[in-house]
Amino acid sequence: MTAEKDLARLLATLSPELNPQEYVFTTFADAQYGDHSELQPLAAMQEEEGLTLIVPRVLADEQQLSYEGVFKCITLKVHSSLAAVGLTAAFSRVLTDHDISANVIAGFYHDHIFVPPDRADEAMQALRSLSS
Repeated sequence: MTAEKDLARLLATLSPELNPQEYVFTTFADAQYGDHSELQPLAAMQEEEGLTLIVPRVLADEQQLSYEGVFKCITLKVHSSLAAVGLTAAFSRVLTDHDISANVIAGFYHDHIFVPPDRADEAMQALRSLSS
């Protein structure tokens, strides 16, 4: 399957899917990639200040980890190319129009948007409106 680059086709076939699990972003100052695998991180980002992990809230709470904010993950099921132009801007704009904060991670196949749990259904509706 070839990744899609055409913005019109991307928007027409976004197919957003809401993951029911809640996630948190947490950080470890003296960690490196691979550490804390027991937390089953969905994603990791090595930053100058430490290792940021996106982990299931339930596991963060069990380990009494600190975090700011809880999020639900919406995956855009369209296979978007990492070279596509305008997709992030389009969904960011529609979420901004609804005053919904979003944290985005692009994987090889899909974009993943982390939104506040109490706004997840509204975010899904907003994203679906892009396909209309």
